[in-house]
Amino acid sequence: MLVYPLTRSAHVAAHRAAAQQFNRAFERLFDEAFDRTPRDATRTPAIDVVETDAAYRIAFEVPGVAREQLKATIEGRRLVLETIEPAAAAPVADGDDKAGMATEVAVDKAAVPAERTLYRERSTPRYARTVVLPVEVDASSAEARLENGILTLMLAKKVKAGAVQIQVA
Repeated sequence: MLVYPLTRSAHVAAHRAAAQQFNRAFERLFDEAFDRTPRDATRTPAIDVVETDAAYRIAFEVPGVAREQLKATIEGRRLVLETIEPAAAAPVADGDDKAGMATEVAVDKAAVPAERTLYRERSTPRYARTVVLPVEVDASSAEARLENGILTLMLAKKVKAGAVQIQVA
């Protein structure tokens, strides 16, 4: 039997080298995984749906998206949520109180010298999700609120035209 003396420091150094090599391989694995993911990939936001007798409350998780980038469309029982490019956002109507603010912001941006992006790792997330509800909702009474990356929609259920409540005397 051959006994090879091994000092503790040699063993520890070999262990550290192996650990460093493993760490580098592990980091490359994640770097490559993220590099393969397209930056403009559309994500599906997580949702919560709560129903009452008269309405639905739907909360969409959309972190990193501004109010102007969200577009929600209601058509019968179908609700479609998607993000749009900020430049493609619809202009504000002249009669709206926010119209003055939109013009004011545009003037301020014109005064800023032209910018050029040199390097970008962050991107604006894109979201899209379609939800089909059990009954039709009244699009005219819909309310939306964006707070802390959560878009909450309050959608009143549509009352059937033939249904009339009768008072019992």
